[in-house]
Amino acid sequence: MEGQYNLRNPAVKRLMKEAQELKDPTEQYHAQPLEDNLFEWHFTVRGPPDSDFDGGVYHGRIVLPPEYPMKPPSIILLTPNGRFEVGKKICLSISGHHPETWQPSWSIRTALLAIIGFMPTKGEGAIGSLDYTPDERKALAKKSQDFNCENCGSRMRTALLPSTASSIPSLADVEAKELAKQISFKAETSSANTAAAETSSAPNLVKNANQETQVAEQLPIAQINAEIEDMRETDGDDARTGTQESSQSRPNTTSLSPRQRRTQQQRRAQQQQQARRPVSPSYTQVRRPANTNQIGSTVLIVILTLALAALIFRRIYMSHEYRFDYEL
Repeated sequence: MEGQYNLRNPAVKRLMKEAQELKDPTEQYHAQPLEDNLFEWHFTVRGPPDSDFDGGVYHGRIVLPPEYPMKPPSIILLTPNGRFEVGKKICLSISGHHPETWQPSWSIRTALLAIIGFMPTKGEGAIGSLDYTPDERKALAKKSQDFNCENCGSRMRTALLPSTASSIPSLADVEAKELAKQISFKAETSSANTAAAETSSAPNLVKNANQETQVAEQLPIAQINAEIEDMRETDGDDARTGTQESSQSRPNTTSLSPRQRRTQQQRRAQQQQQARRPVSPSYTQVRRPANTNQIGSTVLIVILTLALAALIFRRIYMSHEYRFDYEL
């Protein structure tokens, strides 16, 4: 198999190392890749003691992505067990359904121990989960020992070492169990529930969007009204004080009246808001006087029109006068 893959590839290097570590079966689990595919593993796990799965031996597949260990594997059970659906990718925080919770420090050993730990938990409608009765699970646990895998040739009765109460877990198993404790059982959620939550929140999102649109439409009008009041107050203050300077251009703010200081603060706040986001044309732009050049052009056109009319009238008058003299 080593000649079929690039040994410099991180995924191949990692899987080769894990295959060497897991080549010998233990009392709890065993996993090895297929002879012709390094990225598909078959595993066997023993049901956890003191549970509905006690005495059961369960077989399954692990399909690993080319980006492993940066991306999680997909786990599929092949033995009927009453907890996970057969032949379907199960939804766990260590599987491909939740890449956001996967950690590269986890391994296939960690996944096997996590599967054993997940079996006694409730399915709660998660993808690939089942909630059989305890009697049904116990019956399936007895039948699981007669299961034989046609793809890898594993026999459940001889796939694992005999279970003994005096067995001492290895250091690797202890480390894997510590990593398995970090796996969140809350990550096992149903996509149907997620879709329902998104559907239920859709009206609220639309409502919030409509409210934001209304506020955005009303904001320029409010700014225009505020600026109108500010300009009125400023004009009144300037008329009384006889000054034409703007309240913003005065360096000494101590000489300003309370109304002028309030106007100056309001204008500064409005300028900061306008700098943060674009708004529609303000009142100062709407109230902008006409262009002086346009007014001058209009006056010039009127004068030229009157001059041309006077010239035409004079020529007509002169022609009539010349004709009258000629007739005489």
